Amino acid sequence: MTVTLRLVLDQLIDVVDPDAAEAAREIAAALVATAPRGCAVGAIVPAGAESAAAEIAGLADVWRAPLARPALSASWQLGITPGIGGGLIHAPGLLAPLVRHDRVNDNDQTVVTLWELCAWEIPGDLPRAAVASQRALLRRAEKFADAVVVPTHALAAKLAEIAPRLAGRVRVIPGAAPRGFTVPSDAVGRRRELGVGEEVIVVAGSRCDDAAFATAFSAIGSHGCDQGVVVMDALPGSEQRVLDLAAAAGLAAERVRVHTHLDAPDRASVFDVATAVIAPSALSAFPWRAVEALTLGVPLVAMASDVHEEVLLDGALIAPVESFSDALGQVLASEESRKRYAVRAADRGRAFSWRDHAERVWALHSEL
Repeated sequence: MTVTLRLVLDQLIDVVDPDAAEAAREIAAALVATAPRGCAVGAIVPAGAESAAAEIAGLADVWRAPLARPALSASWQLGITPGIGGGLIHAPGLLAPLVRHDRVNDNDQTVVTLWELCAWEIPGDLPRAAVASQRALLRRAEKFADAVVVPTHALAAKLAEIAPRLAGRVRVIPGAAPRGFTVPSDAVGRRRELGVGEEVIVVAGSRCDDAAFATAFSAIGSHGCDQGVVVMDALPGSEQRVLDLAAAAGLAAERVRVHTHLDAPDRASVFDVATAVIAPSALSAFPWRAVEALTLGVPLVAMASDVHEEVLLDGALIAPVESFSDALGQVLASEESRKRYAVRAADRGRAFSWRDHAERVWALHSEL
């Protein structure tokens, strides 16, 4: 008898969080590749996403929900899950059919994943609907999830304050860079289209508030270097505000390129010419761009935080805000210094893989 683990793939078409959507595809492929004997991987998808799910190799079956993602999200927040059924369900996000079930007698399991706590840490920076949705789904997870996967112990500690009823059900399983995350053969052409020169400093802008951007830009400006600056993952609609913050730090507008989202090959192409990557956010979100920088062996300077200290360890130079500029200067001081921090980054980058993530997910469901 084959046991099927059904993966909730809700963002195959309607993408609300590009990093989470990319992670879900990576998890699907890794679960297929690591499936134990007698186990298979299926998918639960919103209406209209069946063809997108068919592109994921190795899925045993696809269950089509009766609603498209926006309506499905609203329905599942209320515990209305028609046509989904039980069995083993794993969600690489918070959106899942969370209802009362019997794990002991029926072997029904539902596990969800939480990559960040922005709906609680920076609710004012997000749409109200997104904040309400995340909070409602976490309340359902407190009641009905058999386990909640988080990427770091630091996030788990904060989650314990927000959702104390989850005590004993939280599991830490890190994320990773995309499989095969390497510099593409057409990197030069990609950089040309993006307007990126041959030597840049990258700012990981995801989850950054004005203070974080100001710290990053001030550190760059204080060293008087004339390299270009590429901001990745700025919030849509915030481009001009980010440029204004750069200008306030003395960075000429023509030096700065602000992007809300780049696909993996474009990101790797930009990292290829980065003399340093700056990760200035101190929030508890999993640091996707920082882990990608480690994977490619790019020197990394990160804001002191529990998440960065846990994930990056000695693969990055971690500094508090008052010495952040000095830390960047230490990395940029010489070619020898950059090479030293590049080696440290690459060493740490080998600690992360989606295969390891998937194997630990299978182990979690076996434990449950």
